[in-house]
Amino acid sequence: MDRILIFAGTTEGRRLAVFLDRNGIPAHVCVATEYGEQLLPKGKQIHTHAGRLDQTGMEERMKQEQITLVVDATHPYAVAVSENIRRACANQKTEYVRLERNTSWQEGQEYSDVVFVDSVAEAARFLAGKTGNILAATGSKELAEYTVIPDYQKRVFARVLSTADVAVQCGRLGFEGKNLICMQGPFTEELNTAMLRQVQASWMVTKESGKAGGFEEKLHAAKKAGARLVLVKKPGNHREVGCQDGSDRKTWFCGDEFEVKEMLCKRLGILTSRQVSLVGIGMGSRANQTLEAVEACREAQLIIGASRMLECVDTGGKAVLSAYRAEEIAEYIADHPQYEKIAVVLSGDIGFYSGAKKLTDAIDAVDREKKITVIPVNGISSVVYFCGKLKTSWEDAKLVSLHGRRQNLISAVKRNQKVFALCGETGGVNAVCRKLVEYGLGEVRVSVGTDLSYETERIVSGTAESLADEPFEKLSVLLIENEKADRHVTHGLEDEAFLRARVPMTKCEVRSISLSKLRLTRDAVVWDVGAGTGSVSVEAALQAADGEVYAIEKKEEAVKLLKENKRKFGTDNLTVVQGFAPEALLELPVPSHAFIGGSSGNLKEILEILLARNPGVRIVINAIALETVAEAVECLKTLPVCDTDIVSVSVGKAKEVGSYHMMMGQNPVYIISCTGGDRA
Repeated sequence: MDRILIFAGTTEGRRLAVFLDRNGIPAHVCVATEYGEQLLPKGKQIHTHAGRLDQTGMEERMKQEQITLVVDATHPYAVAVSENIRRACANQKTEYVRLERNTSWQEGQEYSDVVFVDSVAEAARFLAGKTGNILAATGSKELAEYTVIPDYQKRVFARVLSTADVAVQCGRLGFEGKNLICMQGPFTEELNTAMLRQVQASWMVTKESGKAGGFEEKLHAAKKAGARLVLVKKPGNHREVGCQDGSDRKTWFCGDEFEVKEMLCKRLGILTSRQVSLVGIGMGSRANQTLEAVEACREAQLIIGASRMLECVDTGGKAVLSAYRAEEIAEYIADHPQYEKIAVVLSGDIGFYSGAKKLTDAIDAVDREKKITVIPVNGISSVVYFCGKLKTSWEDAKLVSLHGRRQNLISAVKRNQKVFALCGETGGVNAVCRKLVEYGLGEVRVSVGTDLSYETERIVSGTAESLADEPFEKLSVLLIENEKADRHVTHGLEDEAFLRARVPMTKCEVRSISLSKLRLTRDAVVWDVGAGTGSVSVEAALQAADGEVYAIEKKEEAVKLLKENKRKFGTDNLTVVQGFAPEALLELPVPSHAFIGGSSGNLKEILEILLARNPGVRIVINAIALETVAEAVECLKTLPVCDTDIVSVSVGKAKEVGSYHMMMGQNPVYIISCTGGDRA
């Protein structure tokens, strides 16, 4: 294994040492001062040397510790030190890696009122001809350059490290009292702003120190405090990229902190423990993100999300991956162990129609060593935000998503006074409104929200009919309110409620018993063979609101009535299939339940197809003719079914005859039920 030496003059260098220590990799670490040694956390695998080294001292250290790989993590402005390290490595034929500080800010990107200079001396010469107080945040080493500024002891406020040696050195140059600020950085934007205002600074001098050096905080603070920034540009770097195959110890490599970590992970076989936060960022605008979400993104080293999501968070110069497919994200995380804290940003609340579950499963699938911990960070859901804007509650709303999934929205609207829906297709809102009109719900109130929380936010309310042709954005939310919602949950619609003409129909009481025997689930897939007017199909569709019902009928008159009853009862999850059984069954989805009201003499063939498609299907047969009963009983004996049951039902219903009520008997019906499966 490589013997590693780190020259850790920066925060990144110290983090690299801790990274290696945490993963059980020993490293020798050189720092220039005792103060630098104090800043370095103690670790079992960290061997520290404090004190400045010249090139000869560096070479001796490499020989003594038999170093094979040197990481130069000194300050970007320590050009002479970096050159000594590189020469020492060349003489010792030791591999050299330059850890460069990542500076994501570009000249003129955010703050055009910046004066660019090549050195602290040039900054001082420029300010010598200007008026106003100056906050010098360039350190103590070059503080003497500011003495060319007239009346510098009063105008220049030096911010330096809080060590005794530095304070003495600054005092000798004439910086003392309120003009000497001894503090350890980096500093927050708020503290920088307060300090600039406290010293009434018109100017702030700083170096292009990158995110780790708190450059962005200084930049924004200067703008807030009304001070102009004098920026000492980063020195040019000798940049070569060499291979790390071990064959040539003169090769060298430059990269930022995470590029260097990636190289070390691959080279040393490091498999880090990682924390992946699935972050719900609310509607999108930063104003409605939770503090937990903001903090998760702030602490992350890598932020992943769809491009629209990434625009909504402060990436702050961090590594970013624009992706939304769960498998792609999981593979990228697995292949980049250098990122120990990762935030995957998702819209809304990750518990509300989110891709979080699919992403968690994808991460589990690639995390063979079980090194990745997934942490949920909930956001503000669109339903909470939208209902708040409408000044209405949402605890009584039925929540559905039409974004890339099939939903029985009509049933939801007919059964619930409030339905909240996510819509994600072009023209989706218009399609919903038109369908509501089609099923006789054109007068229900519909509120539509687009671009929620953005400056372009739009909320429109009206009837479904009035909004059917209104243009809306692709991504929308809807609150549909139906004051006349039918809240009944039991089956047993009255016979008179159906359109029937002369088509046979399963009567109310027999239908109720048959549906009870069918044992439907909300997501059932039901075949109604010989559907007639569709009384069983309609009631099954109402009960299995999240499922699908297929009504198979051969007679054209009955098919017409089926479609009319479908519209009347708003059963959008009912599909009418015209044809003869068993041929008409062959292309239908696999059934979970089947009701056979008419078989035209093909009962056995129909049952065989049902059991072939789903060996565990639940079946209910209605029979009036004794021949049909005999055929059904024979099938129960020979086919692989269990849980068999036969009930004979005779119903008498009262009919008014003058001032009397006479009981009128209906035809007795046999209700035969069974479940596919081995009797054993």
